[in-house]
Amino acid sequence: MDLATSSEQKPQPNSLSKEIIRLGLAVCFVIIGMFVAKSQGLPVGDNSILVVAAMIGCYMALNIGANDVANNVGPAVGSKALTMTGAIIIAAIFEASGSLIAGGDVVGTIKNGIIQPDMIKDADTFIWLMMAALLSAALWLNLATAIGAPVSTTHSIVGGVLGAGIAAGGWGIANWDQLGGIVASWVISPVMGGIIAAGFLYLIKSSITYKSDMLGAAKKVVPVLVSLMAWAFLTYILLKGVKNLIKLDFFTALIISAVASIVIYFVVKPAVARAAAMLSNDKDSVNNLFNLPLICSAALLSFAHGANDVANAVGPLAAINDAFLHGGVASKASIPLWIMAVGGLGIAVGLALYGPKLIRTVGSEITELDKTRAFCIAMSAALTVIVASQLGMPVSSTHIAVGAVFGVGFLREYLKLSYERKIQQIHVHHQEADQVEVEAFLSHFEHADVAEKKQMLRELKARSGHSLLNKKEMKGLKKATKKELVKRSAIYRIAAAWVITVPASALLAAFIYFAIVGFQYSHLH
Repeated sequence: MDLATSSEQKPQPNSLSKEIIRLGLAVCFVIIGMFVAKSQGLPVGDNSILVVAAMIGCYMALNIGANDVANNVGPAVGSKALTMTGAIIIAAIFEASGSLIAGGDVVGTIKNGIIQPDMIKDADTFIWLMMAALLSAALWLNLATAIGAPVSTTHSIVGGVLGAGIAAGGWGIANWDQLGGIVASWVISPVMGGIIAAGFLYLIKSSITYKSDMLGAAKKVVPVLVSLMAWAFLTYILLKGVKNLIKLDFFTALIISAVASIVIYFVVKPAVARAAAMLSNDKDSVNNLFNLPLICSAALLSFAHGANDVANAVGPLAAINDAFLHGGVASKASIPLWIMAVGGLGIAVGLALYGPKLIRTVGSEITELDKTRAFCIAMSAALTVIVASQLGMPVSSTHIAVGAVFGVGFLREYLKLSYERKIQQIHVHHQEADQVEVEAFLSHFEHADVAEKKQMLRELKARSGHSLLNKKEMKGLKKATKKELVKRSAIYRIAAAWVITVPASALLAAFIYFAIVGFQYSHLH
């Protein structure tokens, strides 16, 4: 016993060695990125500044992979539709593919127009500004990953550009209206994501899992849900994922994806019927019908994320490269293939090395997820982006996904509380009855569908003429149930990280910018 206890208290050499290996591989990737930048042979003399910028860009890409990608695959892993290894392989392939295939040739160097580039006349000042913004965003993402908080990469880089921009050009350089939209998205994104995810979960429960014949209901409803998911994701990919390869307006993308989803419906319907014929009539069996759609959703979300968010890693690096080459400040900058590769591969490497921590946070540490809940989260991620983009509302994909996880968790709390109230009412209304009669009624109630449950409760209430739990009892029951289903510590930690992302990265960027300028001044004098 003493030997066992003492061995448990010793440091774990395997864990330490794995951490060293991960760090070594990350450093190797950064060094390779620096050599690639050095080998470009740019006709502008010493390109050591570009090499340093490439180092920071590699570091940023690693941190995006470690933090942001978890939102795409976390629910699939938490629901056990994918193993951690499988999720990392799929996400890494599709993130890199999205970056390299559909990442685009041009990005805006001033993210979301958060500052006015025409107020920065000096190319050197612009380069220091971008380097400070990129480094501050990467450091903030690294810290957020360490504490297990999924934060918005876009907000991180916006804060970095804002802080460094103000440090370089004063308060007047900032577009405060744009910043107001960012602040609004702190609320809009998670609320929209949560409502849509909860709505789909309730739809699945009321149309399938609350029915007596679950498999019979699943045969009808699951093909419709899968085709709806196909419609949402195809629209999402056409509008957001491949927008740099082919330009489509909203209605054209909608029609193309609608036609494809109808075809998918007729393919999926017999496949679901065949699968259901071999399953038992229970909730676990219904969950298994969502396995393949979840795997596909993880791949498609990763592809779209790679296509869109690679700009967060390489946009400032491309801006530095452009300013370095042309000696000026541009609102748009072309992205050479080597810079795109740094972003896409860096995101994949960061995910493989450090992604599991945040994948577990999103997938299992907020609320328990099964495959139907994870399916609803994936649906919410696609639909919310589509709806918000058409309404011109600023949203964060990270906040949408995490908000969707909270949405399904809070719906579970509400439904569990509601069910507990009903059981309490049954017990109270049967106080004078024989125990066998009570157990028989409860058994019947448990296996009845929603309509029958409502009818049984109406009859009970009519017989007794009163309801049972007082306010104090209800409050205690509600509190206990909430603690069980959604971790409040996760809410507070993640919400706090969201709120301080922009100001924290801004302050850090301003500090780094002043440090760079101070170093340059002392070096020249």
